[in-house]
Amino acid sequence: MKIVNLVSALLVGCFVFSPKVGATDQALQMQARETMRKAGAYFHDKVAVHGGYVYFYSLDLSERYGEGPATATQIWVQPPASPTVGMAFVAAWRATKDQAFLDAATQAAEALAYGQLESGGWTNSVDFDPQGSVAQYRNGKARGKNNSSLDDGQTQSAIQLMIRADAALGFANQEIHDAAISSLEALLAAQFPNGGFPQVWTDPVQPQPVAKANYPDYDWRSEGRIKDYWDHYTLNDDVCGYVTAALHDAYRAYRDDKYLDALKSLGDFLLLAQMPDPQPGWAQQYNYEMQPIWARKFEPPAVSGDESQEVIETLIEISSITGDKKYLEPVPRALKYLKDSLLSDGRLARYYELKTNRALYMERAGKVYELTYDDGNLPDHYGWKSESRLEELEADYRQLSAGEAREITADDERELEKRVREIVADLDEQGRWINISEGERLVGQTKFPNGTRYLSSEVFSRNMETLARYVGGREATGK
Repeated sequence: MKIVNLVSALLVGCFVFSPKVGATDQALQMQARETMRKAGAYFHDKVAVHGGYVYFYSLDLSERYGEGPATATQIWVQPPASPTVGMAFVAAWRATKDQAFLDAATQAAEALAYGQLESGGWTNSVDFDPQGSVAQYRNGKARGKNNSSLDDGQTQSAIQLMIRADAALGFANQEIHDAAISSLEALLAAQFPNGGFPQVWTDPVQPQPVAKANYPDYDWRSEGRIKDYWDHYTLNDDVCGYVTAALHDAYRAYRDDKYLDALKSLGDFLLLAQMPDPQPGWAQQYNYEMQPIWARKFEPPAVSGDESQEVIETLIEISSITGDKKYLEPVPRALKYLKDSLLSDGRLARYYELKTNRALYMERAGKVYELTYDDGNLPDHYGWKSESRLEELEADYRQLSAGEAREITADDERELEKRVREIVADLDEQGRWINISEGERLVGQTKFPNGTRYLSSEVFSRNMETLARYVGGREATGK
């Protein structure tokens, strides 16, 4: 769960409430329930494969896409696919107690349980064709790689669905319960003594010395590359934010202090990982000496604007969960540093050169990438700049520091009601929310021609959770 601005929060579920229902609202409540029923039935009955989902679908459902085309036997794990949809169904069940929603969530969780790796986590997809899979599943029905991944929330989001489905089912579905507990055990075994996590694991990690972040004393441009960088401490793509959400769900569901202890240890790692002056932000990737390192060939050792914002969000969240304000201590210095580092257009660079703090980019000739300070010829496959969320982060920091509760106002209630009316009106006769591409890159490598009409698991899930919050209030989403 990320702490974001209030309007976005109403849409994605960080701020929730039970609306006051008057005579007019009762009619909208009924419409919201019917919209959920109709949309849920279509998505489950027509779209699901073995209970699971991918990112996008053509309207006739003949084309399915994850990060690229998906086969007829594949589902996707990486958000916003099967775990995202499954958790939306759990929220719908909590709001309405309609068994159809719980059945859909159960099938999504069982589909993921099928694809759990022997190493305990998940990779980005599951293939129900044993001949088509390249993964080593825990159920023994496929053979291949056994690399559990935390990249882009793959394993963490699957764990979250397992936990929420397990709790909704009263911990009585043995397959789902076993998958939830075994995946959490594997996640804890992948946590280093300093509290950090790798991007990928196959076996429990090996202990490493605990150290504070520091600058490399060698020429990082030409030295110090690590081939298996994914075995080292990773912040890239909000690894720690997703892990925080999974551990928090685990603690709430099972009330075992080991999950809260792991969360605190992760917060301790983020304190260690803050770079010293003059750049008190965070890098994407660190070696075991806690120095920023190369990841992919276009991801240099640097302080990262985007990951630094994600870490601040995560530290605020960990402080909120644990009640320990030590996790807020790095935030003021980091916010000041990032404000001072804003580009002329008000955005943050993805990379700031170590020590000089110059915005650092890449340009490409074929497969060769070259470092540059010029942003005039950037490859379009990567986010080289990110929007600033510093004002919202500072407001959240000040609020939590002061011990103030998050308040939901009448304006927020009206905003949610407005959004619910739009969602209800947008559903077509078949129970679909149809999207129209404007030619933008959507998720991963999937890009549709301008004007393409398609279905989106992300839009379905977001709309269902918004409706669930309106119908069932805070308890529906469990956030």
